[in-house]
Amino acid sequence: MTIHDNRTLREIQIEFQSYFPFLKIEFYDAQHTAGEGSPPCQQIFDLSRTIRDIKRARTAGEININDNLKVSTLEQSFYELYGLNVQVFRNSCGVWLQTTITDHWTLGEQNSKAKEFLHVRGI
Repeated sequence: MTIHDNRTLREIQIEFQSYFPFLKIEFYDAQHTAGEGSPPCQQIFDLSRTIRDIKRARTAGEININDNLKVSTLEQSFYELYGLNVQVFRNSCGVWLQTTITDHWTLGEQNSKAKEFLHVRGI
């Protein structure tokens, strides 16, 4: 999965979840501190906007997202390349939890753990 200036936030969310069905990505107006979550009041709700429309950074570049990418690296890359604040969430028995404590895990690990937990719980 590749992120670039012409992608809408909604397109990114949909494609991200197609690769990682037990994870989701949300966009925020303000940066969160490492180890802390982002408050809902700072969430960006107009998902029809493109990266180009809302990016705060003047750099150009793409983010290649795969199973081996750490959550912290993904979040940092969005901020460094686009000035956008993102938070990855993991499904835990139907409740979406911010991955603040496990940001050092890869996206593949996050997705696998969520899937495993749901199957163990019989959901």
